[in-house]
Amino acid sequence: MSTVTFSRKVKEEITNRHLQRSCCRLAAAYGIACFGRYFDQRGIVLHTEHPQVAEYALRIYRQIGVEGELVQKGTAASPVYEFAVREPSQVTRMLELFGQDPSRMLSVRINSKNICCSHCTGAFLGAAFLCAGTITDPMKEYHLEFVTGRQMLARDLEGILAEHYFHPRRTLRKGVSVVYFKSSEKIEDLLTLMGASGCSMELMSLKVYRDFRNKANRITNCETANIDKTVSATLQSQRAIQYLKDSGAWDTLPEPLRQAAELRLAWPDLSLAQLAEKAQPPISKSGLSHRLKKLEATAKALQERNQDV
Repeated sequence: MSTVTFSRKVKEEITNRHLQRSCCRLAAAYGIACFGRYFDQRGIVLHTEHPQVAEYALRIYRQIGVEGELVQKGTAASPVYEFAVREPSQVTRMLELFGQDPSRMLSVRINSKNICCSHCTGAFLGAAFLCAGTITDPMKEYHLEFVTGRQMLARDLEGILAEHYFHPRRTLRKGVSVVYFKSSEKIEDLLTLMGASGCSMELMSLKVYRDFRNKANRITNCETANIDKTVSATLQSQRAIQYLKDSGAWDTLPEPLRQAAELRLAWPDLSLAQLAEKAQPPISKSGLSHRLKKLEATAKALQERNQDV
């Protein structure tokens, strides 16, 4: 991954999406209002570290006939971009468009009348993600979430997602509500719906690469384990053979056992299957394994007798 995070790439793609229908532009503006920093009878405020998100909010609100203001705050090293609608006449216009009664704004709830069609759903969710969403690097894990301090809003969002067969999970994290997904397939579909189809395709490609890499690692680990096992077995056989030689028991061994010992000493790097092919006359892998184990057992028994003397 580059220095541009995957989450930022998703947001950039969403902001570059052109919403052709007026109802979808209204749904996007409504999503910004619901999931921004503030939304009440005084207006709305959105804080973001991404300038393109703030510019998108300004553009969408102009398209629905509401003028807001965009300012930069924070420091040069850590800028914060604020989009706000505070001017009373603009706030009144905005609330009328959203069908929002100023006297009934004690808690923010999603008014489904502002989400008219399937395209509106994507526009609304895309705007919600711009304000309150994040997605992790898919090379590390699959996790997309929306975070809001409004519990009823989180429940409404969960309901909208469930209506479109996404079925997210919801939890509380340090007092704030989190609606999230961990299924790569659901995340891919949601990205497409929100207008980030390019990132959805990238996630699919990364998933294929990640799965291939994991499979390759499993194969490598398995091969390494087999090599370690072979090396361990070879060393054990060599130690047994050497002990039989050093203790003067070599000449007492049956010819088949001596042949197996000579093969093991001559080709210490070969596997049992490869070693069996070197035998004259030929012998099976299991037959050679049995003879080597017999050598080890003979050496162990002789060692125990010598220790008892």
